[in-house]
Amino acid sequence: MTTWHWVRHGPTHEKSFVGWRDVPADLSDTALIARVRDHLPKEALVVSSDLIRSIATADALALPDHTRLPHEADLREINFGIWDGMHFDAVAARDPRLSREFWEKPGDIQAPDGESWNQTGTRVSAVVDRLNASHTGAHIVAVAHFGVILTQVQRALGVSAYEAMAHKIDNISVTTLTHHGGDKWHVGAINHLP
Repeated sequence: MTTWHWVRHGPTHEKSFVGWRDVPADLSDTALIARVRDHLPKEALVVSSDLIRSIATADALALPDHTRLPHEADLREINFGIWDGMHFDAVAARDPRLSREFWEKPGDIQAPDGESWNQTGTRVSAVVDRLNASHTGAHIVAVAHFGVILTQVQRALGVSAYEAMAHKIDNISVTTLTHHGGDKWHVGAINHLP
């Protein structure tokens, strides 16, 4: 049994698509960070994506008995390709049908020069499976991104991508998923803000 405590990175305040662009997080809400830190297990492994907003959030949440694992590039947000950095209305004007279907029919639909929901889920699940196998019985605090966390919510609940995307994942919230071996998962909390 391995328990994952997924934490979404701090807010970026970007008003555009943010995928693989390396933008910083605002970690000024020290009261929320302290509450989340107190909520997390005292002894845990900590992993984050290799983007600065996740790394800095993981650093802010670190406890003395946490063991930091190497950053994982495969825990990055969805690769939005050429949409990354564009405002939502500009994306809708450029690719009206594709941008609507990307969110309404998530699965194999890709952003131009980017990746699909399913591709994101496959790369994230590979990291989760590897860490489940090498750290059975551990608590893992994983600081990552909205789409990354929702791919694992989808997996744990056994629902469609569209149903998973209906869940809200706030910045610095905690989503707790426990792996019981094979395809067996238990969902403890989604989008918990202590």
